[in-house]
Amino acid sequence: MSKDYYSLLGVPKDASEEDIRKAFRKLAKEHHPDMTGGDAEKFKEINEAYQVLSNKDKRAKYDRFGPGFEQMGGGNPFGGFGGGAQFDFGNAGDVFGDIFGGAFGDIFGGGGASRGPKRGRHIEMDLKVTFLEAAFGVEKNITLRKELKCEACHGSGAEKESKLVECKTCHGSGQVRRVQQTILGSFQSVTACSDCEGRGRRPEKACKTCGGEGIVKGQKEISIKVPAGINDGEILRVSGEGEAVAHGGQSGDLYLAVRIAPDKRFARDGFDVNSIAELPFATAALGGSLTVETVDGPVEIKIPAGTPTGQVFRLKGRGIQFLKRSGRGDHHVEVMVQVPTKLTKGQRKALEDWEKL
Repeated sequence: MSKDYYSLLGVPKDASEEDIRKAFRKLAKEHHPDMTGGDAEKFKEINEAYQVLSNKDKRAKYDRFGPGFEQMGGGNPFGGFGGGAQFDFGNAGDVFGDIFGGAFGDIFGGGGASRGPKRGRHIEMDLKVTFLEAAFGVEKNITLRKELKCEACHGSGAEKESKLVECKTCHGSGQVRRVQQTILGSFQSVTACSDCEGRGRRPEKACKTCGGEGIVKGQKEISIKVPAGINDGEILRVSGEGEAVAHGGQSGDLYLAVRIAPDKRFARDGFDVNSIAELPFATAALGGSLTVETVDGPVEIKIPAGTPTGQVFRLKGRGIQFLKRSGRGDHHVEVMVQVPTKLTKGQRKALEDWEKL
């Protein structure tokens, strides 16, 4: 009698791919022969169901032809558990890797060995800038000590005029196949060749400078453009300036966390700048002008008569450059009236006369 794959996984016929995957994960972990109370035959059945329902084409044929699907495909396409049988776990490879990891991750990997050079590691570091450098942008030169592509062989690992020849271990395929015996039978897995690191070729004569690795330890100075308006903690990514990788692979990236040094004159609030200025007592009372510090330099502002301490003056467009767009924030100056603590006789008399009036 034909099996009902939907019933085996406990999902409805309109179940989504994610629902089918979740159901299979739960049942596979429950019935796996290595688990307590596991059932090898049940495990085989749910895997068979998953192989069909997780494949759009197979699922469509199963839904269309129903009970006749298995016979139309030439019998059970998944083999048995008997000794030496080749058991294809297909789409279940990533699921088993997640559930069991380790050896099962290799066995059920579905032959997905990566080929070719790997990518180099990323580098993360802080980049210190001043308040004004962050406000207006700056170009900074930094020196990195890292893995660099060997200039002698241009990263190939081969001595000059030496050829790259076929790897004898993998015969140029870049992959090595191996068979493992498990309780479920024989399983074939594919991994990248360790001798040529998946390239399929090796230098006929190794580069003397890098020993055939294609990379050397060294230092490099690079120029970093810090955009105007950047804030503390924001990340700058410099593509390809991370660690180089052996045999001509793609270098990693450089990630710079911007650290803005505090400025005793200014405080930042988004793209606005705040500051405090001391206002002479007479100017506060009589009015006049006051020179204040801004990110653009000294600026003179008008002070109306009777200005109290704590009064805030707004300098439009004198703040931080907007990041990646035109315009600037504002500068807010809070004045603190200076009350004199020592008075001359003339000053004291003038204040007493003013108080009488």
